[in-house]
Amino acid sequence: MEQIKAFLNQIVDISPADWDYFTSKLHARSFPKKTDFLKLNEVENHISFIESGVVRLYIPKEDPDKEITFGFCFKDEFVSAYDSFLTRKPSAYQLQTLSDTKMMSITYEDLQLVYKHTQIGNLIGRLTAERLFLIKSKREQNLLNLSAKERYLNLFKERPELLKEVPLKYISSYIGVTSQALSRIRKRL
Repeated sequence: MEQIKAFLNQIVDISPADWDYFTSKLHARSFPKKTDFLKLNEVENHISFIESGVVRLYIPKEDPDKEITFGFCFKDEFVSAYDSFLTRKPSAYQLQTLSDTKMMSITYEDLQLVYKHTQIGNLIGRLTAERLFLIKSKREQNLLNLSAKERYLNLFKERPELLKEVPLKYISSYIGVTSQALSRIRKRL
């Protein structure tokens, strides 16, 4: 609980009453490594704050080598198939743990209650949504404007923990190149 409180306190001061109400709606979830905790075509019912672990967002394919990884979430970050969460429609992708992962989660219904019954709920929701949008926008711009080598270098400048925690096949998919192309990029550095 302290991790999520520290994170939210960076955004806004939360009154003790609002904090108590919010935390009464959170529940702990734990998943072992390599668990798909949201599958393709399921409706996302949670927004979760990662206390420990790494999560991959990906589009599954019949051939696992052709899966498309398009996001990673780490400790002290929120994770969700947010488009499915908001629209209440089935997800077009999956969420998978890359390590043993612990998170604090809130359901869609409970989040609506937090919005309704606290002074700060809507602000936290808006600021979190804005942060998720900025991350997505930056990734799209990088894919359109940078070379594969530049995307790789930027990724590790911004997220050095990736090298230790994420298999290279997922990193190559994330930056939009084959594993062989990533291998060549790494040899040239």
